[in-house]
Amino acid sequence: MSKPTAIKVAGLGKQYVLGGAEKTDTSFREMLTGALSAPFRRLKRLQGDRAEEETFWALRGVDFDIMPGELVGIIGRNGAGKSTLLKILSRITDPTEGRIEIRGRVSSLLEVGTGFHPELTGRENVFLNGAILGMRRSEIRSKFDEIVAFAEVEKFLDTPVKRYSSGMYVRLAFAVAAHLEPEILVVDEVLAVGDAAFQKKCLGKMQDVGREGRTVLFVSHNMSAVKNLCDRAICLFQGEVEADGDVDSVIEQYMGGDAPSVVVYEASEASSHPYIKKVLIFQDAEYEGEFRIDRPIDVVFDVDLQKQQGLEVGLLIHNAQGVCVHHSCSAFGHVITNQDVHKMECMIPPYALGAGKYSVDILVHKRNYQVFEFREAVLSFEVAFAGTLSDQTSGLMWKGSCGPGLLQWKMIAE
Repeated sequence: MSKPTAIKVAGLGKQYVLGGAEKTDTSFREMLTGALSAPFRRLKRLQGDRAEEETFWALRGVDFDIMPGELVGIIGRNGAGKSTLLKILSRITDPTEGRIEIRGRVSSLLEVGTGFHPELTGRENVFLNGAILGMRRSEIRSKFDEIVAFAEVEKFLDTPVKRYSSGMYVRLAFAVAAHLEPEILVVDEVLAVGDAAFQKKCLGKMQDVGREGRTVLFVSHNMSAVKNLCDRAICLFQGEVEADGDVDSVIEQYMGGDAPSVVVYEASEASSHPYIKKVLIFQDAEYEGEFRIDRPIDVVFDVDLQKQQGLEVGLLIHNAQGVCVHHSCSAFGHVITNQDVHKMECMIPPYALGAGKYSVDILVHKRNYQVFEFREAVLSFEVAFAGTLSDQTSGLMWKGSCGPGLLQWKMIAE
């Protein structure tokens, strides 16, 4: 007899109406007005005037089964539908179509603030969340000391959580979600708010939850964390399942796989805030997408700074496993950008990257890290050995991550 699934999803879809959502009636006058105008709205729809009801499918035709005890990573680009999927599985929002079967209690940590009442203290919110999960007060008490010790917020237990920092909020929220023994634990990218030590602590706790036979769904852009925690991954693309399988193969497909290199990025439209208009990656004036390990690689940015000062241009380079091997910005070259500068170059020295495939994120931000634009994996290329034994030996010495100051930035005269 086959083992029952923890989560079964079949034909799942979620549609949103853009720009045409009607205001919810909140008073008797508004309810009366809405009732009187309803025939005219129906007539307008029958006449084909549906411009105000543009629709968007955040998810469409999603199918998968998850067994009890599986640790599954949900990955995909921004806007792929990851958070929508978790909100449906957590019963925060309803699907438009399809069927979901869930066996067991679901505890979710989707965003800072989810599930906590801001006016209640940390202590009160622990008991509130336990009650929502259907636990008895005695069960919550038995776990209370573990929750407090894990969250490290003993001094602030009787303080309303609206006064907590985002880090304190997440520490307590994760501790509650993980320790109240749900059969299914759902965690979104919210853990990125915490510091490195707390993130490591959370990953360890999720591994413990999996070893206890409970199910974990983990959404993250940190491919190293997904790889360390999960044995299986599901990759979403434009609301559909693009890949589902062992974590290594799915991450490799997500990071590019056999897809051709993309060495030119151009913005689809202008923006009212500082943004990157164009980026080129080349070597020796060639744009083939496969570069030699023993020669520098040039990345040239064309940026519209919107006459703002104190801005910096940056890039993050990820290897085929999703690990960030370089993170650099124009500040490391002591370049101070201003309204007159609109073209930047970053030179990647020889042997700064080992042989393999890479993807590039680009961004524009202020020195206080206010981000105006962030584009994920918009460029990709491959680095190959030059062919000689000395090149291969030198290249292997530099394989892996390097300090951000290694990449060299400069201004380009017009």
